[in-house]
Amino acid sequence: MSVSQPSQPNDEEIRRREAEATAMRQRVLQVVLDPQARQRLMNIRLVKPDLALTVENYLISAASSGRINRPLTDDELKQLLLRIQQPKKEFRFERR
Repeated sequence: MSVSQPSQPNDEEIRRREAEATAMRQRVLQVVLDPQARQRLMNIRLVKPDLALTVENYLISAASSGRINRPLTDDELKQLLLRIQQPKKEFRFERR
């Protein structure tokens, strides 16, 4: 009597699941954002991938909970980005 080990997913299975998850995220973002806002988010993803991921997660969770019931415009996405981004720290040097 041998105890059967649960099979580990192979690399192909992992890649397939990741591709499905990415495709599902893109479909949700197409519904939640208008074309200009989607383009802005894609541009942000090139420069600040962590910020883009945070915004995407927020939008997906808001859409799934029913807080977003229409596509967000570019201006609304800008406001969301301002709220989510960390405030920049200002440094002042006093010369004596």
